[in-house]
Amino acid sequence: MRCLVVLVLCCAVCVRRSVQQIPRVCASAEALTAGECCPVWSGDGSVCGALSGRGFCREVGVSEQPDGPQYPHRNADDRERWPLVFFNRTCHCANNYMGPDCGDCRFGFFGAGCGQRRELVRRNVLQLSASERQRFISYLNLAKTTVSRDYVIITGTYEQMANGTRPMFADVSVYDLFVWMHYYVSRDALLGGPGNVWEDIDFAHESAAFLPWHRVYLLLWEHHLRKLTGDDAFSIPYWDWRDAQDCDVCTDDLMGARSPLNATLISPASVFSSWKVICTQPDDYNRREALCNGTGEGPLLRNPGNQDANRVRRLPTSADVEAVLSLSDYESGAFDRRANQSFRNALEGFASPETGEAVVGQSTMHNALHVFMNGSMSSVQGSANDPIFILHHAFIDSIFEQWMRRHQPPRTLYPTANAPIGHNDGYYMVPFFPLYRNGDYFVSSKALGYEYAYLMDPGQRFVQEFLTPYLQQAQEIWAWLLGAGLIGALIAGIITTATVLACRRRQRSRKRRPSYGERQPLLQSSEESSYQTTL
Repeated sequence: MRCLVVLVLCCAVCVRRSVQQIPRVCASAEALTAGECCPVWSGDGSVCGALSGRGFCREVGVSEQPDGPQYPHRNADDRERWPLVFFNRTCHCANNYMGPDCGDCRFGFFGAGCGQRRELVRRNVLQLSASERQRFISYLNLAKTTVSRDYVIITGTYEQMANGTRPMFADVSVYDLFVWMHYYVSRDALLGGPGNVWEDIDFAHESAAFLPWHRVYLLLWEHHLRKLTGDDAFSIPYWDWRDAQDCDVCTDDLMGARSPLNATLISPASVFSSWKVICTQPDDYNRREALCNGTGEGPLLRNPGNQDANRVRRLPTSADVEAVLSLSDYESGAFDRRANQSFRNALEGFASPETGEAVVGQSTMHNALHVFMNGSMSSVQGSANDPIFILHHAFIDSIFEQWMRRHQPPRTLYPTANAPIGHNDGYYMVPFFPLYRNGDYFVSSKALGYEYAYLMDPGQRFVQEFLTPYLQQAQEIWAWLLGAGLIGALIAGIITTATVLACRRRQRSRKRRPSYGERQPLLQSSEESSYQTTL
């Protein structure tokens, strides 16, 4: 394990040396006041890699379709019409290029010219080999302890930055960057004055963008972990929690068992016991009219199974998942948490999986898992602090993928107007940079370069879920097997040599012994031959 971590660290150092500090060059008063973030691509020294045909700098065009009535304000929050408050000119990437400077490949492509397709497989975390589990955990811990050299986080509103002339940004680890993203997209709107906030606002939950937003979120998480570790074949695993009676990933060789000293803490035998959470005090931020600045706020908390039983009676079952998949409408009604017969609302957990009708005071499906964990994961804004978040949302994404394949919905089924702010088809996802539109990710995972092991056809599934783990385990112990084989061969050789020498001595002694007549042989010649052949 120690050697594995050292290897990962070495790879990470090598990779980071070649990574350009892209959004950092835009975190300056000059870039903010100019409203332009079009970095130079290091590959050819041109803005947006224009000399290599990767992209060019252009005006950002945002959707002007009307939003729903849930958020009645205008120009009161920096996330409205994202990203215009901060930048109105960014790199527009061509072909299969992606990234703030068009230096990366689009999801599902790789190679120097981003022209090669690939499809990676996300597997069940409980079916990973011991070394694969260790690698996954070491990658997460490396991300938690490595400061992001690509991005910084926003620690103040644009108004508090004096309209960009006094930048407010902070360093953060690669892992905490994603915790902050989830906080920032779901935080309350600060309307001016202590405690003066608007709570009915969320750019990634409680409406249509819930599933596309988290799909991009996981893809970016994978992307950053690959860049950090140099492991281009890495894919995040999922936790299939259907019919689970308890948190079966809460073990010390996975996401951390319960501490024997305090039921709300992680076992000291797990690396996650030393993690510090961020962005978990929304009431304090609202009172101070401030944003989360990435400062550690205490240990990771988790107490699975001791949640409010009136809110969550049990974990979702296979029947629940199947009932939700049978709903044919992606959205309905006002496209919010009160929607009935909406696949999105039922999967998110604001509706009953049995009836499809919205329910009050209960959490089902996706929401049920968060509440069941009864700790850091149970608060929306800080839920990504718990690494179980990744496993859980990967499985939610797989259910979304099942629904997409079963119903084959056209893009027109996704709301283009009148969804809550941030959720219309053409809205750019907050706070991602570069920019991604909601409707562009209302597509199959195969178009984005990944697949789920349990959704593959039987033959492929057998290879991924059964044969591959055994082959990997054999590969892990091949050196031991080879060594054991060599030692066995050496011992066999010694025994054979000793036996031959002993037989020769015995034959010599027989020749020297006087003969007193013929003795009865133990075996007839034919029997002896047969015995030797059998042996």
